[in-house]
Amino acid sequence: MSIWISGDYHLGHRNILKYCNRPFKTVEEMDNAIIGNHNDLVKPNDDFYFLGDLCFKHTAKYLPLLNGRMHFIRGNHDHETELYYKTNRDAFVWMKDVYDLRVGSQRIWLSHYPHKVWPNNHHGAWHLFGHCHGSLADDPNSLSFDAGVDCHNYAPISIDEIATIMAKKTFKPIDHHTNDDKRQREERKVQENTITV
Repeated sequence: MSIWISGDYHLGHRNILKYCNRPFKTVEEMDNAIIGNHNDLVKPNDDFYFLGDLCFKHTAKYLPLLNGRMHFIRGNHDHETELYYKTNRDAFVWMKDVYDLRVGSQRIWLSHYPHKVWPNNHHGAWHLFGHCHGSLADDPNSLSFDAGVDCHNYAPISIDEIATIMAKKTFKPIDHHTNDDKRQREERKVQENTITV
């Protein structure tokens, strides 16, 4: 059993071809390519974490065509899919807005939208998101990236591929946390003891 992640399939969405400059002539060609790529990689018993925006309509048509035990993060275009889930609870393992996934000792914050900071990022937690369709420049100093289908050859990405990408990054926290907690405590102590006039 493997772990796969992707998002932003936008199956059946004709306008996504021009919005994201997808290299398909028709929406049918796009759907067939994305579903084919998905099923070539994701096997029926694999865990698949989807980061939102499956389709605008026809969830009942598209969902059975995709392999894997789907864990579903809601996107901004998943209104029909959410309604479908309310009457078909076995369609997904679960449906959530965000999820703190743990793979061994690695924590991974999953959401549809990108975050600047996320739970435990200062302890090395990764963040995977969609929504941007590759329009947000990757930050080599952040343990996050767009895992959507537009960024990965219209196919899901494996947890091993994600680990390889993250290993090439140079992590620099941007919030008040650093790896030098002792230095920070000393700086705070000096500030607290400084009298301002």
